[in-house]
Amino acid sequence: MGRPVETTSAIDLSALAGVMLYEPEELVISAAAGTPIAEIEELVAAHGQQLAFEPPDLGPIVGEKKARGTIGGAIACNLSGPRRIKAGAARDHVLGFHAISGRGEKFKSGGRVVKNVTGYDLSKLISGSWGTLGVMTEVTLKVLPVADSTSTVVVIGLDDTAAIKFLTSTLQSSNDVSGAVHLPGLVATRSGAISIAESVTAVRVEGPSPSVIYRIADLTRIAEEHCRTTGGQIIEPLDAGVSLLFWAEVRDVSFFATSEKPLWRLSVPPTAGPKIAGLIANALVNVEHFFDWGGGQIWLSVEPTADAGETAVRNALKEVGGHANLIRAPKETRLCVPVFQPLDPVLYQLNHRIKASFDPLGILNPSRMYEGI
Repeated sequence: MGRPVETTSAIDLSALAGVMLYEPEELVISAAAGTPIAEIEELVAAHGQQLAFEPPDLGPIVGEKKARGTIGGAIACNLSGPRRIKAGAARDHVLGFHAISGRGEKFKSGGRVVKNVTGYDLSKLISGSWGTLGVMTEVTLKVLPVADSTSTVVVIGLDDTAAIKFLTSTLQSSNDVSGAVHLPGLVATRSGAISIAESVTAVRVEGPSPSVIYRIADLTRIAEEHCRTTGGQIIEPLDAGVSLLFWAEVRDVSFFATSEKPLWRLSVPPTAGPKIAGLIANALVNVEHFFDWGGGQIWLSVEPTADAGETAVRNALKEVGGHANLIRAPKETRLCVPVFQPLDPVLYQLNHRIKASFDPLGILNPSRMYEGI
């Protein structure tokens, strides 16, 4: 993912693997940056805990095998799953890290406790920097208990606009929703967890069983009110096992894993999601999409073109704001199309100065995010 790196050499970090510290009672874990996420999740699950930001496994959508993602990669790309609307992004779970700068100097930020004052909060800066500022060697994260119970309310047959209105009302309620997604009909048919040939709009709640039962009942009431005017239909809530499978599909964008078409990830104002998707669908052909984060994140698959649909995507965003990243496309396309949201001149210079302060010789993933940085 990202722009093809303009360099002739690479550093293999696979040997930097293994959990270095895990204190379940303190809800903290430290691991070498090359540790597979699957290994960490297996360890914490044995103690009834989890990485609450739900790091997605995006390997299959870019032609890699499953379960190859590392914790350093997830933090470097700030990858977060459906629970982001409740638990926050990956960067919000980083307590500290160790890294090597482009100067060859070791530096660190944060520590092993939630409240610390160890220098600048570089964790927010390193998260989402895509390896352009430093080579992370160790990451310390907070972990959280797994919920006692999980259930999902599902409404079928809603169009995009009606679905986002429903999701917005659930997120504005007091039901502490931890997942809110809408799959249009064609995308929904690819779900292995729910075999339905109609659009699927789903809302997840987690917590103690009595609380989940109460909140599912209230969300069902909200759904019934919406269905009376939109024509949607409520089906039986998904139990914990099916919920787990379904939200793993949403998390990993599995609906687009069997295709090689260009794939975009858009972050937009949630209520503007249907308008953005409509504008792009009118400008291109055979566009497929689904909404996560209550409409705030759109995954968008388009037909291959010279610019991978970039003109249509950027023009649509000008209408309401937001940004878009090209997640999947051939190397040749990613060399000539801005993969990340273009920066205005002021922000470009700011990014350039930050890059120069960490990596003055420009040897760490040069131009991975923006040409010339």
